[in-house]
Amino acid sequence: MNKVESIVGIKDIIDRYDVFILDQWGVMHNGEEGYTAAIKCVETLYTVNKKLIIISNSSKRKHSTAVRLSELGYRINYFLEIMTSGEMMWQSLVHLNHDFTKKLQKNCFHIYDKSKEDGKKYLEGLEKFNFVANIEEADFILGCTPQFNTTTIDYIPLLTKAIKNKLPFVCANPDFVSIENSFGKPIICMGTIAELYKNMGGEVFILGKPSCEIYEESTKKISNIDKSKILAVGDSIHHDIVGANNFGIDSLLITSGIHHDCFDQSSPQWQSDRNKLQKFGNEPTFVCSNFNN
Repeated sequence: MNKVESIVGIKDIIDRYDVFILDQWGVMHNGEEGYTAAIKCVETLYTVNKKLIIISNSSKRKHSTAVRLSELGYRINYFLEIMTSGEMMWQSLVHLNHDFTKKLQKNCFHIYDKSKEDGKKYLEGLEKFNFVANIEEADFILGCTPQFNTTTIDYIPLLTKAIKNKLPFVCANPDFVSIENSFGKPIICMGTIAELYKNMGGEVFILGKPSCEIYEESTKKISNIDKSKILAVGDSIHHDIVGANNFGIDSLLITSGIHHDCFDQSSPQWQSDRNKLQKFGNEPTFVCSNFNN
């Protein structure tokens, strides 16, 4: 592989690309506030006629995501497309356009954070399914967000019952962890629960990163697509970088996100003893401390 290049900001590579695919969490915001440097960078890219697309492993639908981004300081009209794993999965549950969702039966056990309204809103339009409170009555699991203040181990009793009944697991957010709030504290996402279920022998279905399908869906509005002119920006080696590599495009890893412990933020380098991500064998094209001009 080519040597991973360290850059100071987007200005170093802006002329190489026409399309920028952006991750949200850890790149554009932390769940509570938009990053000032990232807001300015988006504005710069839009001003010089770059096409901007958001691909997010959020369990929110695209409309809810757009509303939230606006609240965090972003101009939604700057983006050609906003696509989330939650939107992809919702569409598949409604239209049954994948073999996995076609075979799902009616009773669904929904895992979501009951302290927020997002989980309940996600079910609007999914009235064909019967949502049950007892896992023993379920035909499948829909995983959106872990309950607040829970850990992976808390879900083992539930997943053990699901394994016994051979329940399919539909995962609306494949991310393992995200950075939430101004303290930069990592929190588990549904992908961690789904990965545990898969390791226990369960059947799991995702439509977000690193699957190519969300990239294909998100770039449909671009005619005569040239993948050599597309850059994906994200903070997860397992989802953003692997997803970009799967889709055949270049990528920029933001090192101040979930993998911040692996890098010196004043001068991040891929080839260093500190970077434990090298063992996974998936390299980004570039690394940068944050998403900025």
